[in-house]
This record gives sequence, structure tokens and C-alpha cells, in this order.
Amino acid sequence: MHTLRRPRVDDAAAMYELIAAYETAVLGAPDMTLQDVQDELVEPDFDRDKDGWLAQDADGRLLASAWACSDGDSDLVHVDVIVRPGVEGLADELWPLVIGRARELAAERGHDGLTLHIGIYRADHVKQGMAKEQGFEPGTSFHRMRIDHEGPVEAPVPPAGLTLHSGESEDVRREAHRVQQESFAEHFGFVKLDYDLWYERRQAQSVNDWSQLALARIDGRAAAVLIGNNQFLPDQDCGYVATLGVLPEFRGRGLGRFLLGHAFAADAARGRKGTILHVDSNNTTPALGLYESAGMRPVMVIDVWRRRL
Repeated sequence: MHTLRRPRVDDAAAMYELIAAYETAVLGAPDMTLQDVQDELVEPDFDRDKDGWLAQDADGRLLASAWACSDGDSDLVHVDVIVRPGVEGLADELWPLVIGRARELAAERGHDGLTLHIGIYRADHVKQGMAKEQGFEPGTSFHRMRIDHEGPVEAPVPPAGLTLHSGESEDVRREAHRVQQESFAEHFGFVKLDYDLWYERRQAQSVNDWSQLALARIDGRAAAVLIGNNQFLPDQDCGYVATLGVLPEFRGRGLGRFLLGHAFAADAARGRKGTILHVDSNNTTPALGLYESAGMRPVMVIDVWRRRL
């Protein structure tokens, strides 16, 4: 027997225990941290009273978690259903709730249809089968890349005319937002966001650190941006490059490689064991090759499955 209820902020520890049990069964160890779960529960786009469900047994132990979360004003809705290993039948109960809420979210934003995205570890064959049963198809794959740092890393030589600016000032953040939006406009799953929501999302994350934003200007013109944060600090003692984008007119000048090397040197100077990032294998720019040539190696693959309704 089980009951369904809405998630609360103080459910983070219990939700982490559930997610860790699932990830350990699939990967051999937890991938998310308690901090990750806490951040997801306060995501600005996520309405805890409408967008999520928790299933618990008579003793209060969580058996499953499910959610649907809109992405700005777009027709894209991110979804997931996580069930404790060994528990049967709950996925079939939760999926209709998730899809029904996704339809509501799209309608609330004025869309006649919607696109669902779910991220699934490449190692999770059971969940892949479940996604197929729900009508999802493979969309793209994100490779988690890592490089290890043993001692100091020499900072790269900047290209001619380049200046770097960190994200403590609003002017720099606004330019960084514009560069990020324009440089990713052709990428899989891109959703245009205004500055206020972009800023609010990052401010809500406990891992955010504006000093790890690096805006590159060439001869005074904003050209490229790297945004790092502390997502992989608690469990892997690594820096994380959440965003690396170069405006189309400035590509081919080595700006991406320079910013990557800058991040490596900065993470090593902080005493971190390495640097991690995710790259879309279907990226419109040859990013995977860039990261491999910079010494990074793939350590995990997460596939994004999609369904159009």
C-alpha cells in the first residue's frame, strides 16, 4: 500500500535517499548529491504544489518520485519518474499524472502541443524500455567529460585583443546572458530565456558562484563565455563547466580552447582534483573533439529521450 503527496522542501533528504538507491542500482554509486536535490526543489520553474508527486509506504518511506517541470515560456517540459528498486507498478500509476501535468503546463503557456524530455543514463536499460513504452524516442546524448589535475596547471596565453571579466557585476552578467543565448540558439533543446529568469535560476542554485563566470571580450566586444559552478565539488572535489559558448562570428579563433584552459588552471589553483563538463554529442560545433584534444575523457553518457504530443 502507498499514498501520494506533494513534495516539500524538507523532503530533500528522503528524496536523496530514494534517488541514491536508484542510482546505486544502475551505476554502482549515487550520482546526485543532497545539494542537487535541494536545488531542484527550489527551481523557479518548479511548482511543488502542482508539478511533483511522492509515493510513500505506511511507514513513510519514499517509494517513488515523479515530476514535470516547464522550461520558461516554451512548449518544452522536462519530466522524470524514479522508482525505488524492487517496487513494482508505481511507474504505470505515475506516468499518466506526469504527462497530464505536462499538457497543463503547455496549455498554460499558450501552446497547442508540447515536447517532453527525459534524461536517462545510458546504463539504465530498464528505464530506456519504459521510455519506449511511453512513446519516447532518442533525441541526443550528453557525454560527461573529465580531466584530472595533478598540481598546478599553467594558464593559457590569451589571444590578441582578449580581456576577461568575471560575473560579479550586472553589466557583465547581462552580456554573458546574451552571448550564452546567441551561441546556443541552434543547439538541441535550446529555449530562449530573458535575463531575469536566467539570473533567477542561477541565483536559486546553492552551487552558483558568479566569480566563476568568465566573459571574453575581443577588442572590447563580447565574444565568448564560460560559466562554472560548484555542482561537482561536494562528491568529486571537481570544478564544473556548466556553459561554454562562443558567438558564431568569433569561432575558429581558439576562444573555446582558451576559456577551457582558463577553467582548468583556475580549478587547479583552487585545489580541485579535476574539471567536469557535459557535451552534446550532436552539438552544432565540434565541441566533443575540442574537449578530447584538451585532455578530457568521457566518463558517463546520459541520453535525452523526447516525445512530441
